Amino acid sequence: MKINAGEIRVGMLLEHKNDLWQVLKTQHVKPGKGGAFAQVEMKSLNKNTKLNERFRSSETVEKASLDETNYNYLYEDENNYFFMEPKSFEQIEIKKDLIGEKGKLLTENLEVSVSFYNGLPISVDLPKQVVCKIEVTDVALKGQTVSSSYKPATLINGLNIQVPPFIEAGDEIIIDTKNLEYIKKN
Repeated sequence: MKINAGEIRVGMLLEHKNDLWQVLKTQHVKPGKGGAFAQVEMKSLNKNTKLNERFRSSETVEKASLDETNYNYLYEDENNYFFMEPKSFEQIEIKKDLIGEKGKLLTENLEVSVSFYNGLPISVDLPKQVVCKIEVTDVALKGQTVSSSYKPATLINGLNIQVPPFIEAGDEIIIDTKNLEYIKKN
């Protein structure tokens, strides 16, 4: 789908120079002399390289069309995570490096949204929030003020996050999957 250069936003996927690019930064510039343009920083999803490109406002770029499907997480092996489509029971596998650190948040039957480009999975979106259990955390010191912020904690899945002083080992908490931060006690 063609869009004007002025409509480019962070996070979009663009087809440019025979590759698929994710927009990291965009800045729209209107110089005193000459036409307006969009300065766009992009990262290639295939080659893992970056590119800074300048598009005139009158130019159009090709926005990649993605198919999104909901899948349930099943299990993992050394290199892959396995998911099942709940209606057709079709199973797919996705490489661990595509999901990265957030793969530790996957729990059995967790529903995720998988984006496909030309039949290949390119990203996995977890729900906005997930419930996790605290395995180990420091003991809160008496007299410590509330404003003294957070203390380190390790979740059962191995992730290290910061939690408020009143959270103890064994507590269930809700964390934000975008930035891996504590939201509230469950």
